[in-house]
Amino acid sequence: MAIEASAFTTSASTAPAATGATAAMALRVAARTEVADGVVSLTLTRPDGGRLPDWTPGAHVDLVLPNGLTRQYSLCGDRWDARSYRVAVLREAEGRGGSSFVHDHVHEGDLVGLGGPRNNFALAPAEEYHFVAGGIGITPLLPMIAQADMLGLPWRLLYGGRTRSSMAFADELARAHGDRVSVVPEDEHGRPDLERWLPAPSPGAKVYACGPAGLLAAVRGACADWPPGRVRTERFVAAAGDGGAGGRRFDVELRRSGTTLAVGPDQSLLQVLAEAGVHVLSSCRQGLCGTCETGVLDGVPDHRDSILDEDDRAAGDRMFVCVSRARSERLVLDL
Repeated sequence: MAIEASAFTTSASTAPAATGATAAMALRVAARTEVADGVVSLTLTRPDGGRLPDWTPGAHVDLVLPNGLTRQYSLCGDRWDARSYRVAVLREAEGRGGSSFVHDHVHEGDLVGLGGPRNNFALAPAEEYHFVAGGIGITPLLPMIAQADMLGLPWRLLYGGRTRSSMAFADELARAHGDRVSVVPEDEHGRPDLERWLPAPSPGAKVYACGPAGLLAAVRGACADWPPGRVRTERFVAAAGDGGAGGRRFDVELRRSGTTLAVGPDQSLLQVLAEAGVHVLSSCRQGLCGTCETGVLDGVPDHRDSILDEDDRAAGDRMFVCVSRARSERLVLDL
């Protein structure tokens, strides 16, 4: 997703499988729970009961499923529980098979591979937070809410969904936090009135939003007057794109090997690297997950990812080679 206004930074969490993803360890499904219509929660632990890598609110992990597919899911459990992770998986009727496999074939006691955690949607310090979630977009916001609560900071949540029964964790949020949580099922109340719910920009406030593209577009519209960097959004599905192909021809120099490769208009940079035997770890191939981040030593990248904010793009010192290309005739990469 391209950044549409400098007030926004973006990232993402779920994505389809691709070759190249690897699992750092195997985790066991310690518990499986239906938490809403079409949403299953998995609690994951190490088979030996050992400690898992630390993580911060907004982080996601790669799950390498037994059928070889890889998917990214936001961590939505207790970050202070060092021995378990929790993810929640929405069955995507129009998906590419990963969520259906989890729902139909992943059960308590099964093993899944783990990659990460990584965080492209980190919770930045603020004096108050306004959280907006749509459907399964609630998952990365749950640990953010817990963090704000622990720090004693003011926060509020607007949580929309198709129906109340489809909204995972809605009841527990409302019970735990009372009127700080506004649960707005569309079949009962219509779509959330973001213009009315979101306040005018105030010093020290930040907005974090996650959900479908329509909701994020509405958030951007409602926050058009907010200063740069104060509104962060995360989408689970990439904006329509060309998969890294499409555009002018350019050359890429691999500084460590001294190799120079040509990237044609109908080739992605990742594809050209792979064909030359240069292995770059990748997973989503949509500029969503951050796995293929590569350092840029010279040249001007053409950023087409959904992760970097305006400052990162202007710095031009890194890119995601699955989708991004070059604005200059030549790029020099730290490969």
